[in-house]
Amino acid sequence: MKRLGCLALAASMVFGALGAAHAATEVKMTGDARVYGNFFENRNFTGWNKAGTKTEDTFEIWERFRLRSDFVANEAVKFRLGLKVEDVWGHGTFTAANPDAATSLQVDLAYLQFKVPGCDNIQVTAGLQDVNLPQSALFYNSPVFSDKMAALTITAPLIDNTLSVITGFGRLIDTNRTYDATTTQRADELDAYFLALPVTLEGFKATPWGMVAVAGRNADYSYKDTTDTVDSGNSFANTLVSAASSRNMTTSGQLGSWKNSQNPYFWVGGAFEVTALDPVRFYADVIYGAGATSDHKASSRGGWMIDAGAEYTGLEVVTPQVFAFWSTGEDKSTRNGSERMPYMRSAWGPGNSFLFDDSQELGKGSNMYASPVGNYGIGASLNNISFIDKLTNRLTFVYMRGNNSPRAIRDAVLNYSNTYFTMGHDLTTNEYLMGLNFDTKYMIYENLAAVMETGWAHGQFQQSVWGHRLAHEANNNDNNAWKVAFGLTYKF
Repeated sequence: MKRLGCLALAASMVFGALGAAHAATEVKMTGDARVYGNFFENRNFTGWNKAGTKTEDTFEIWERFRLRSDFVANEAVKFRLGLKVEDVWGHGTFTAANPDAATSLQVDLAYLQFKVPGCDNIQVTAGLQDVNLPQSALFYNSPVFSDKMAALTITAPLIDNTLSVITGFGRLIDTNRTYDATTTQRADELDAYFLALPVTLEGFKATPWGMVAVAGRNADYSYKDTTDTVDSGNSFANTLVSAASSRNMTTSGQLGSWKNSQNPYFWVGGAFEVTALDPVRFYADVIYGAGATSDHKASSRGGWMIDAGAEYTGLEVVTPQVFAFWSTGEDKSTRNGSERMPYMRSAWGPGNSFLFDDSQELGKGSNMYASPVGNYGIGASLNNISFIDKLTNRLTFVYMRGNNSPRAIRDAVLNYSNTYFTMGHDLTTNEYLMGLNFDTKYMIYENLAAVMETGWAHGQFQQSVWGHRLAHEANNNDNNAWKVAFGLTYKF
């Protein structure tokens, strides 16, 4: 009963005021910096952006600096402010003179965090924070959502050292803010509610979780799911809706073809890790997601994604890993909705794979940005290779194929003007990708490292699906893409 009382107290205090702190505020700072050159040949296998309207610049020098400042009133209360500067040399922040002030400095974290009085093991966090839905460690982060979110979260134990709860609410989009454009109410928000229940036993960890998002028809979903350097061609909405819903989207990104003013989306899943047979460890995830199921049939979207892997940690010089994943794909028709799992901000991938946007340290323009959703694959990695002091390496290979009907993708490419599918990101059942990466890190000092990440990818694409122009250009490059990135990273 005491735990339930503490949880109720936490919920009631979320919108209340904290007492004034009487102790002097302590400021703690951490951060990181990275400067690196990136040579990338044949992005998207064509040397163009996803839409085929821009050509690549093969060499860039990127610089990023992040500062995390914690303003600590006492052990129970703090505020974190995170600032970031990031751009290429010769542009914006890093021009020789007169940098663009609008892009010089970004606030990427800003949240208040405190423990509930009398229930010190219950923690409340409110503000712009990292929100990562549960995923087993072998696969880095969530394919559904892993990013910054303006949110309110509460974490609390239910059974000491065994069961806890993480719950929260976040607002991802509020297009018109205080006032709508007219005197008619507009559904212009995208909200999310999430819950996770981590269970930890000896040799076993399981985290069942769920999330519900309410998507407004008039919200602006044109926010890109990647940066301009990636130029995936996919708007935020494309990762949620069906091709039919996406077809009539206006230039501002509104979902004009929905009949409902708001549509719910939901995800349920579980992340599992087994260490009872250590040094052999097993990992797995199961996720189902669906949305707009009460709208037009053509507007609905729903599907599965599962992954599994194993590693052997008993060797000092290397950690071998094997893994596989599978996700439902589109059937032959785009008029009966989508059979792919909806998602919002994905950061998933095993072994630092060059195919996926995952754990690359030298991040911008770091991979092929292929989607695991709608595809399946297998792979292996030799992780933590270490024969020389302070020097570690990683070698990873992944082979993947599509679960999507060629007919459905061809129909969307020919008839929908918003680039719902893109070559190399979405694969048909007749297409495949393979990717190889070899990564190296040398610790110059305790906090300073020299990092090199290399990658190679090869694909096979259907000209009848993507058209002669894109497929022919990829074929001119032997359907190969590769990159070499080298730089310095510093953490303090």
